[in-house]
Amino acid sequence: MCDERTESANADFLSGQRITRRQFGTASAVAGLAALLPSPANAQAVTEHEIDIRTPDGVADSYFVHPASGTHPGVLIWPDAFGLRPAKRQMAKRLAESGYSVLVVNQYYRSQRAPIVSSNDFSEVSGIIRPLMGTLNPDTQVTDARAFVGWLDEQNSVDSNRKMGTMGYCMGGPFVMRTAATLPDRVGAGASFHGGGLVTDGEDSPHLLIPQMEAHLLIAIASNDDENEPEAKNILRDAFASASVPAEIEVYDALHGWCPPDSRVYDEALAERAWTRMLAIFEEALS
Repeated sequence: MCDERTESANADFLSGQRITRRQFGTASAVAGLAALLPSPANAQAVTEHEIDIRTPDGVADSYFVHPASGTHPGVLIWPDAFGLRPAKRQMAKRLAESGYSVLVVNQYYRSQRAPIVSSNDFSEVSGIIRPLMGTLNPDTQVTDARAFVGWLDEQNSVDSNRKMGTMGYCMGGPFVMRTAATLPDRVGAGASFHGGGLVTDGEDSPHLLIPQMEAHLLIAIASNDDENEPEAKNILRDAFASASVPAEIEVYDALHGWCPPDSRVYDEALAERAWTRMLAIFEEALS
């Protein structure tokens, strides 16, 4: 999660590094982001929409992108703590080019429309982000999962006869777990990238929901998150195995936040590896 220990480890790394293509901040132009996310082979032409989705709690500003023709599996993306922004739109578009109808949402819509912050240095914007994170809880996550999956199922570009995927980053990891557990009949695959809080001591810990899932999960863990919580991966492995729920759990030699291309600790090679594993699971589970 985006906590003090994680930020300290990331800051120590950055203090000894030049900012390169692998580590850069929000000063990067949108065109630069696009250059870092190559289109897949045989990329499909896509159609993009900035949309508002009504939920039981308000109106969620969101981005929806899908292949220009045909019907395709839906995918719901839960952003990290920095929320809906150009980098997440680029990632959603890239996934759509691979043949998915992709919705990425502003998880903070109850409080504020996107953009949420103008910096992705957590130490600079924690005073804004932490209160917003505090407005969300397991109940809001379930409410939103039902609303967004329901909305996707109503779209002409979504094949409602095929199961959906869901993916999340940082704080979005628990959202993925709860989405898969809440809607097992609709969610066939999920991916958590440097997800925080997947295993806690609470009665509402996401890992306790694994027996309710029917999705194939990818759990990609940052090395410094693993150092902070070394037993979490083992608890997850045991829980998935006990429930006979397929899961690929791997610790990547990368820092928390390595996947989004606008991250200060973006690692292109390992981000691509994680993305490739996600695509393989989605292709198998959602076909």
